Amino acid sequence: MAQPAAAATDDLGPVDPPVHTMGIIRCIGPGLIVAGSIVGSGELIATTKTGAEAGFTLLWLIILGCVVKVFAQVELGRYALISGKTTLLALDEVPGPRIKGRGNWLVWYWLVMWMASISQLGGIVGGVGQALAISAPITEMGRDYNLAADATQLKQIEDFQNIEASSTRPTVSWEEYTAKYGTHDDGSRRVPNDAKIWATIVAIATSIVLVLGRYNLIQSLSTILVASFTALTVLNLFLLQGQDDFRVKLAEFWSGLVPNLPERTEQINPVGTALATFGIIGVGAAELIAYPYWCLEKGYAQFTGQNDESPQWQQRAVGWMRVMRFDAWGAMIIYTFATVAFYLLGAAVLHRVGLNPEKDDMVRTLAVMFRPVFSNWAAAVFLFGAFAVLYSTFFVANAAHARTFSDALRVVGLIDESETTRQRWIRLLSGIFPILCLVIYIAFPAPAQLVLLSGVTQGIMLPMLAAAALFFRYRRCVPSLTPGKIWDGMLWLSAIAMLITGTWTVIVEVEKFIGK
Repeated sequence: MAQPAAAATDDLGPVDPPVHTMGIIRCIGPGLIVAGSIVGSGELIATTKTGAEAGFTLLWLIILGCVVKVFAQVELGRYALISGKTTLLALDEVPGPRIKGRGNWLVWYWLVMWMASISQLGGIVGGVGQALAISAPITEMGRDYNLAADATQLKQIEDFQNIEASSTRPTVSWEEYTAKYGTHDDGSRRVPNDAKIWATIVAIATSIVLVLGRYNLIQSLSTILVASFTALTVLNLFLLQGQDDFRVKLAEFWSGLVPNLPERTEQINPVGTALATFGIIGVGAAELIAYPYWCLEKGYAQFTGQNDESPQWQQRAVGWMRVMRFDAWGAMIIYTFATVAFYLLGAAVLHRVGLNPEKDDMVRTLAVMFRPVFSNWAAAVFLFGAFAVLYSTFFVANAAHARTFSDALRVVGLIDESETTRQRWIRLLSGIFPILCLVIYIAFPAPAQLVLLSGVTQGIMLPMLAAAALFFRYRRCVPSLTPGKIWDGMLWLSAIAMLITGTWTVIVEVEKFIGK
């Protein structure tokens, strides 16, 4: 059999699909790229923030958010394999309001979601900058800020555990810091620019790498980064069970699997945070749209060949569809495992201590989840992992945005439809988008809020994508790839769940607006 691991741009012809498990494993990859873009924003930031606010109560919703969207993901991938069309070209076929030659309602709302999603990446590059600023501060002000912030968090942990002050606690207090560096006009303390400097370096480096890189680089880098921190997180959760103050009790775990909603307070709205999280954990709307692009670049549609209704085509289509399902479900198992681990850490440590990841101290607060196990090594251990998954998300998502946005330009008629023109725009946007994310972060340095904003818009997009998936299933599927009744039933349940959460998200946001 010809080697099927190359990207579609290598212009291979039809290739017979692998039959054995090891051959299938060698041909997966799009799901791993999607996992690389998920773990940093949804799992590390939004999921742990939900756990910090809600405790164990919403574990059921987090698991549901990971599993339920895969059915729609596979349907979008199925149509890409059958037709060879990109996601936005496919979505433009869905019935509904449209402007001739300028796209339909799904493409228009995608643009709204894209603006929030690129803002989310501003939050992600800010998180990368924070991780680097904590581990390698550039300025004296940055070093003093780290000492004062670390001292405050350590005291809060010691107060929770009712233990005496640590002799290794940093000695700089906020009073000393403020006396040395002053305050803003509104009385708030000044924050060093170390995170912004590091974010600038990261954004520029990413622009260069994405302009020069191709599919295989993206797949390899995202896989390595995500795998390393997922293993570290699971190890941390396992060792946490030896800590009486922070271990996850079996009763707490089981209570989280029972559908229930936490109470809202004046300070926090756990349900609102969870709904925003639902939109981006697992395969969020952005990843659902990006997945077929990676399937096309991996070569699944090209290896299947153009549909000539021959028995040979049908046999190849069935085989490559099997590979794609294995890819999608395998990735789901990986990121669901990681998501549950992150949520339990947020509930077991941050919620109990009373810490909530926010603004300039988001990454520092997240690092507290590793302190009970790794003690004084916690910061170094976590910061390595945080950089790995946050940068993986920033890197992969920018690559995906370059592909989807260039495709959108084609769909709305702003550029010609040739693949050569689109590839040129992909390269150009790969260099521009990381810098745009940096500008957004500098203008609005609140990473957690930027991530949750994207979660809301993606949550609203989910029922739209569910409707598109049903359209492709019943109006664009070929007989040889028609799924069974059990699959159809799960697809409908998935669509209903996505509709409920999308509607629920709108209601919560309207209530929030009216409340203001």
